Amino acid sequence: MPTYEIFIDGKPRKIELTKTSEKSFNVKIDDRSLNVDLQTDKVDLERHFAIKIGEKAYSIELPKIDREKPFPIKVEEASFKAEIRTPTVKTSMATFEAVPITLTKKIVRQKQVSEGAITAPMTGKIVSVKVQKGDQVKAGQVLCIIEAMKMENEIAAPRPGTVQELNVSEGSSVSEGEIILVLS
Repeated sequence: MPTYEIFIDGKPRKIELTKTSEKSFNVKIDDRSLNVDLQTDKVDLERHFAIKIGEKAYSIELPKIDREKPFPIKVEEASFKAEIRTPTVKTSMATFEAVPITLTKKIVRQKQVSEGAITAPMTGKIVSVKVQKGDQVKAGQVLCIIEAMKMENEIAAPRPGTVQELNVSEGSSVSEGEIILVLS
């Protein structure tokens, strides 16, 4: 939650804002908490807007806010000079130990891949097997379908050949890099 140091007519105020819904905020001014509701559908915070605190509504007029010098705020019929200081982030008194950061590499265990092996490009579940051991396949022919992250992915033959080994069946799980089948 952002914390602002604001001077109203030269008097310092500590203000913390917490958004509680689309048009509602909890505003803590020094040690006093208020629930504030924006009452304007189209909010033009650099001109005019209305807020409601409890049962009372207030009309507020602002010029363009200048963070470099004081600017006027008009609430109902009362006018104030305001100056905003840079927002700060509320810090806690907790202490933290430094933890060394180490970079890790993803280690991919690859099985000994024989020539003609077709491997799973991702981890998933085999939802359909379109070939059997001994089938002749053409380049581009769909061999099986893997479901990963609710998406079905067709695995096609990269070249023509004969299915020498078939290592999966419908419903089986595969890991990335696992041999699905071998073409000769």
